[in-house]
Parts: sequence; structure tokens; C-alpha cells
Amino acid sequence: MSKSLGSLVEALGGDLLGDPATPIVRLAPLSTAQTGALAFVAQARYIHQIQTTGASALIVTPELATAAAARGACIVTPDPYLYFARLTQWWRAELAPVAAPAVHPSASIHPTALVDPLADVGAFAVVDAEARIAKGARIGAHCVIGARAEVGEGSVLYSRVTIGDDCRLGARCILHAGVVVGADGFGFAADAGRWVKIEQLGAVRIGNDVEIGANTCIDRGALDDTVIEDGVKLDNLIQIGHNVHIGAHTAMAGCVGVAGSAIIGAHCTVGGGAVVLGHLTLADGVHISAASVVTRSIRQPGQYTGMFPIDDNAVWEKNAASLKQLHRLRDRLRAIEQSMTLATRETPESP
Repeated sequence: MSKSLGSLVEALGGDLLGDPATPIVRLAPLSTAQTGALAFVAQARYIHQIQTTGASALIVTPELATAAAARGACIVTPDPYLYFARLTQWWRAELAPVAAPAVHPSASIHPTALVDPLADVGAFAVVDAEARIAKGARIGAHCVIGARAEVGEGSVLYSRVTIGDDCRLGARCILHAGVVVGADGFGFAADAGRWVKIEQLGAVRIGNDVEIGANTCIDRGALDDTVIEDGVKLDNLIQIGHNVHIGAHTAMAGCVGVAGSAIIGAHCTVGGGAVVLGHLTLADGVHISAASVVTRSIRQPGQYTGMFPIDDNAVWEKNAASLKQLHRLRDRLRAIEQSMTLATRETPESP
């Protein structure tokens, strides 16, 4: 596909400096872009690459406009990264227009299910009793929509997504391959050395504009629902336990685990591989570093880190051994401080 630089600006805005007829055939990273490519420069520290990149045009901030225009065409915008994000959406829509909606002959639609005529249902998908598929929704091949489940307007489910019974998905959501929404939460009661299953009677409620990465699982609630609010972004291979509540526009990177009944505030971020223990609360605006383990509630916004840094194994073992002694060393130091305080009190003042 080839588009003129001017057509991009017409669609997305920005100030164009240079030839609007400049052909763009692909979007590319700044460091590897060649003729015909469009790249972006979001930060001044990359200014040296403006002169070395092979891109035909750049997306830059106003501060970098002079340097970019000296080498060729550019689009000037206050936030090049955001502009580039919107450009990728526009580019994909232009490159691969969505086919007309249809229900594949091999799909199984229960007679009591309601599928909007403008929804799309792929091959071998199953839509169970009283489920509702809204206008513009796209259900991929081999998806399963459980009984009484709802898929909102314009939402896209890629192949092999499962939406459990009674679970609700809002509008304009994207669920990638293998997502499971509404599996049973991990609830068992001990009985003489055996485990007795606690039936999970809640569901999952997902808001609008949520994106969930491949093979991520969101468990249904035990009694109340598990809740994912509007605009939440979840990466691949994330586990969300039963009765978790995630606030609006929070984002989590791959392999995060959130144990049952945790409450995550709005506009939080959780780095890859981090774990949030059950029944904890994170305030709005909390940012957890990758691989951290959150063992207590966090009531104030900010950046939090909890990990033991990687090191040469022999050094790590020595540090770990020392770490195990900290509690005893603290008690010894406290005893010394108390002894010194007592001695000070008992020393008679000089005449």
C-alpha cells in the first residue's frame, strides 16, 4: 500500500512541512527506516538520528521541526507517539478493510440467542442460549459465548476466545486468541486433608474499550462479580483471580498475577511478572515495577518496587544469607540502643 504524506495529514491532522506528495509505503522504526518509510521522533535525545535515518518522512515535536525539515518532509505534532498510535490504526484500516458481517454456516447459534444482523460470527463458533451479540461485534473462529453472556457493540473476539455463562463484555473491546473470561475462581475449603470445591456463583463484568491479550484468564467471582472497568489494558498470559476489581484505564504487562479479591485503582500500571496478593488494595495512580511482589495495601499514588536485584549467584547467596539475619541483627541493635539509653540516664551529672 502506498499513501501520500498529504493524505495522512488530511486524515489525522498535524502540520505538514515539505512535499505533500511524498509517497509512504510503510511505517518503520527510526533506526531501520528506509526510503518510503514514515517514522517518529518523540524525544530530543534521538535528534542525532534525524540526520542518519533513511526514512522518507518523520513525525516530530515542534522543538525538532527545524532539524527534521532540514532533511526532508515531516509532520509536526505535540505528541508524536500518540500521533503514531492513531496512525497505526488508520493504516491497518486502510490496509485491510473489514469484510461484511455474516454468520458462518458452521457456527452454532442457539435458537434463543440474539445475534444482531450486523454482527459477524466465524467458523465453528458457539453462541449459547440467551446470549446477546451486539451490532458490529465480530466473533472469531472457534469462540464460545456462554449462556446469557453479552458481547457489546463493535467488540472483536479473535479465535478460541471463551466468554463464560452470564459474563458481560462492553463495547469496542478487543480480546485476543485464547482469552478465557469467566472460568471458575480458585476456591476450596479444607476438609480432613481434602479440598471441597466452593461453587463460583458470580460472573465477570468488563467495561468499554478494554483490550485483553492472548491466553489471559479472568476468573468469575465467588458470589459478587469480578469487575474490569472501562479502558483497562491487559497483556498476554495474565491471571486475574475471582472478585478482583480493576479500575478504569489501568494497564498490566505480561505474566502479571492478581490474587482473589484484590482491588486495583484507576490509572495504575503493573510491570511484567509482578504479583499482587489477595485482598489488598492499590490506590489510584499506583505504579508497580516489573517482577515486584505486592504484599501490603498501597494507599498513596507513586512508583513502588519490591524485588531482590539479580547478581552473580555466589554474591547473591551471600547477600541472601545476610538478609536472613536482618531480624536478629535488628533485635541486637535495639538491645544495644536501650542499654546505652539506660546507661546515660544512670550516669550522674558532673558537679
